[in-house]
Amino acid sequence: MAQEKGLDRPSPLQNAGKSPNISSDISADINAGISPKITEKAVAERFSKAAPRYDKLAAIQHTIAQQGLENLPAQLVGNALDIGCGTGVHTQSLNARGLHGVGVDIAQGMLALAGTNYPNLTFKLGSAQALPIASNSIDVVYSSMALQWANCLHSVAEEVHRVLKRDAIAELAIMVSGSFEELTHARKLAQLPTAITPLPTADGWNCAFRGAGLAVKRVITRNYVDSHSDIMSLLRSVKGVGAGETGKQQKVLSRQDIKKLSMAYHNIHGEAGRLPLTYRVCHFRLEKNA
Repeated sequence: MAQEKGLDRPSPLQNAGKSPNISSDISADINAGISPKITEKAVAERFSKAAPRYDKLAAIQHTIAQQGLENLPAQLVGNALDIGCGTGVHTQSLNARGLHGVGVDIAQGMLALAGTNYPNLTFKLGSAQALPIASNSIDVVYSSMALQWANCLHSVAEEVHRVLKRDAIAELAIMVSGSFEELTHARKLAQLPTAITPLPTADGWNCAFRGAGLAVKRVITRNYVDSHSDIMSLLRSVKGVGAGETGKQQKVLSRQDIKKLSMAYHNIHGEAGRLPLTYRVCHFRLEKNA
C-alpha cells in the first residue's frame, strides 16, 4: 500500500486491547463510550470477521456514508483522513473529490480488503483513540458508522482536534443511543436477553467535541430505517456488519427463541410487510479554530 510522508505517527495501536478506567454510565460521564469491558481488540476481531461480506450486507451503512460525503463542501483540497475506513470504498470517494485520502481502521481484515481493492491508496492500522497520523496535517476528517465503537469519546475528540489543521473541518456520521429500538423491544417482549451494545448519546458526543476545543458547527440527527423480509435476515444484517454485541460471547438463539422473536416483532409491527430496523445517526460538522 502506498505511503505518504508527513502523516505517520508511531505506535498506532499503543492502547489496543486495553480499556480505559471509565464509567459505563454514559449519562454520568461524557467521556464514556461503549462499555469499557469491550476492548478495541474485540471490536477489531468482530469487524475483521465481517470484512468478506461487509459491502454486500451494509446497504444502509453505505447510504449513511454517502449522506456524510454529500454533507461535505463542494470544493475540497488537501489531505483527508477516513477514520474507520473499512474496505476503503469511501476513502476512494474522498480521492475522487480531489483530496489525498488516507484510511485508518482497527480491523486487519478490513484493511486487507481495502489494500487489495485500492492499491493506489494509503491505509493504516490504527485506533480513533490513538491515530497513526501526524498532528496538524489533515484538511478534512471524515468518518461514518465507526466512532460509536470507541471506549472513550473524549479521546476520539482530542485526536480529531490534534490531527486537523487550523480552520480545517470534520464531517462525522455516528450511530447514537436510540438505534435498534425495534429489536430491543422485540427481544424484551419475547423475554430474551438484550444483545445490543448500549451506544453513547448525541449530547455525550457534543460535550466531548466541545471539551476538546472543536467548534460544533452543525448537528443533523436522522433515523435511517432498514427493512427485512424476515427475522433471520434482520439478525444476519446486524451480525454480518459487526454491529451486534462485541464484548462477550452471546448465547446462540434456539429455533424456539427465533420463533418467539419473530412473533414478537410481527406483533409490534404488524403481521404483513417487512420488519424495520432503525439506525439513529448524528451527522456532526466540526471545525478546528485554534
